[in-house]
Order: sequence, then structure tokens, then C-alpha cells
Amino acid sequence: MLKEDKFDAEEILERITKWVRTESPTHFTAGVNAMMDLAESELKEMGAATERLPGLDGFGDVVTGRFADDKGRNSGGILVLSHLDTVHELGSVDGVLEVRRDGDKVYGPGILDMKGGGQLGLCAMRALQKADVSPKLPVTFMFTPDEEVGTPSARERIETEAKAHKYVLVLESLRPWGDVVVGRHAIQRFFVRTHGSPSHAGFTKAQGRSAITKMAELIGRIEAMTDYERGTTYSVGTVHGGTFVNVVAITCEAEVLCVAPSDELLDEVCARMAGLEGEEDGVRIEVERTLNRPVAPPHEKTMQLYETAKGFADELGITFGHCLSGGGSDGNFTGALGIATLDGLGVAGAGAHTFEEHLLVSSLVPRCRLLAGLLEHLD
Repeated sequence: MLKEDKFDAEEILERITKWVRTESPTHFTAGVNAMMDLAESELKEMGAATERLPGLDGFGDVVTGRFADDKGRNSGGILVLSHLDTVHELGSVDGVLEVRRDGDKVYGPGILDMKGGGQLGLCAMRALQKADVSPKLPVTFMFTPDEEVGTPSARERIETEAKAHKYVLVLESLRPWGDVVVGRHAIQRFFVRTHGSPSHAGFTKAQGRSAITKMAELIGRIEAMTDYERGTTYSVGTVHGGTFVNVVAITCEAEVLCVAPSDELLDEVCARMAGLEGEEDGVRIEVERTLNRPVAPPHEKTMQLYETAKGFADELGITFGHCLSGGGSDGNFTGALGIATLDGLGVAGAGAHTFEEHLLVSSLVPRCRLLAGLLEHLD
């Protein structure tokens, strides 16, 4: 294991904040690709064999960087996964979430989820190179553009790449209570649409049937299906409807994100959502099942990888518990394929997806040392 003096927290932080200042909300393709430019440039500087796949369906590109082992192999080893898109709107870095430091906390859009983790992985590889230490296995870094919206364009590319590797390390943030992730719950998205009939909102309101009014009622019913004890949650995240304020709304659409810890409970969630379809009070209700992240159970290969990583963490004096997580990641896909997948290996902090998103500077060196140990010793 590399000694602590091989790592510099301030240097790591400077690299992370450079990424954070390059804003990249998922649907701002130019910003996402600007991040891909930065990642690709750093990988080339480090001597990786890089590949850039053009974006699909309007999303950003995918960048991979391959470091061969001393036998010249560039597959069959370790895949390090990171996404470079964020949920924060363009302009956040100059407003509600400017890059600032308050003691151990550093704030910024995507600093925790997950530009901090993505850069941390590269810093771990740099530290090994500076120490002239070669990993036992080939290492591939893969940066993706659309994780925050369910990975619609990059999923197949991730799965194809992962199948060529023995291990997958996902650099999502450490859980706030300090655990890494050995399994993920299923994430299922739905569109719910209501179709009413128009009328003049002031003159003939009673003749119309409002799609918005019915949707407002449905939202309460959907949210009420949440069962925290069983781990199934239903959340309405976006709502759009109506045309003019003086017209009773003809259509309304809501996007719903549901979480289920098992395939059986996922089937139940899907059945309950489908059961909303029909017609009520003259308004037609439509439910469309869309993107899915499969259940990624903590299978034997993943738990063996966890035990190996825990041994390294114990050596470094890092508390290293594990958990199942309700939040989705690209680790859902690789874990569901039966590949050893250890998730949540990024920086520590809190407030992901909020205006208080921050990392802890004190976590940078310990987490980077652990990653370097994994990259060096996994075989």
C-alpha cells in the first residue's frame, strides 16, 4: 500500500474543483462533452489508450481510457465507472451552489455526485504511476454522460465493457454514514398522463374536464403507495400540463420514480402503477413504464471483493461497513450481470442533489489511498 505522503489533499481538491466549475447538467450536451474533453485529456497525459464513442440520442459522449498490465493485456481486469453529468441547472456554480470552502467542507454542483469520485480514481492511478507501481491487472476507466436520467444511452456500452472485466469499481459517493454499497435496489420510472377535455376556464368551466385537477388527485394517491417498512417508494418528480391559463387543461404529464428492493416487490410496484390506468370523471389516465435499473443483489463475487477491500481498509485504519442502497447507479447494471461490483467508493460528504452538496476534504487522502490499494493489488 502506498504511504500517506504519496498523496496531497490540496492537489486532489484542486483537480476536483476544476471539474466542478465545468458545469454539466445531463441535457446540456456541450457541458457534458466539455467534461469528457477534460477526462480524455487527463487520461492521455497519463498514458492511457483512449477511446471516445459519440453520444447517442442527443446525450454526451462516452470516454474510456485503458491502462495495460505488464503483460500487455488491456481487458479482463478492473473497470472503474464514473459519470460526469449532474442534476444541477446551468448557472448553479455562479449562484446557489458556488464553489466555496467552509472548513472541511467544499461545496459545488456535482462535487459529491460524482465529479469528486471520478477525479479521485484518476488521482489514485497517478499516485501509483508516480511511485512506479504497476497494477496486477489491466485497468480501464469509463466516463459516462447520462447516469442522472437513468443511463438511457450508455447502458449497453457499460454492460458490454463490464463483461470484459473481472471487477467493477463504481466511484459514486460514500454513503453519509460511512458504508460502501454492495447491492442496489431496482429503480423504475413511469410517465403518467391524463387526458381531459377543454372548455373556457371563465365562461364554460363546468363543461370541461381538467387533466391537471385529476393529476393533482393522482399525485396524492401515488405518493401514498410508499411503504418505507418494505422499502418501496413512489415519488412524483416532474409535472407538466395545460396550454393557456384560460383553458381547462386538456393534458398533463407526470414522471414518477419508484424504488423496490427485490424483483417481487418491483413486480408489485409495476402492477400498482398499471392499475391506475382507465377513465375517471371523464378524464383518461395513461401509464407508461419506461427506464429501469435492475436489482443488483449482494452476490458472492461482490461480497468476496468487499472482504478484500475491507482488508485494505483495515490496514489503513478506515472503517469499512457495507449496505444495500435505494439510490440507483450504473453499478445496478454490472451487479445484475453477476460481476463483482463494489459501489460507493468515492469521496465522503453529504447533500447530493441539493444546494448544500459538499465533500469532506479530510476524506480525500484516505479514500484515494484505498482506491490505489485496490487498483494495485486486485488480481
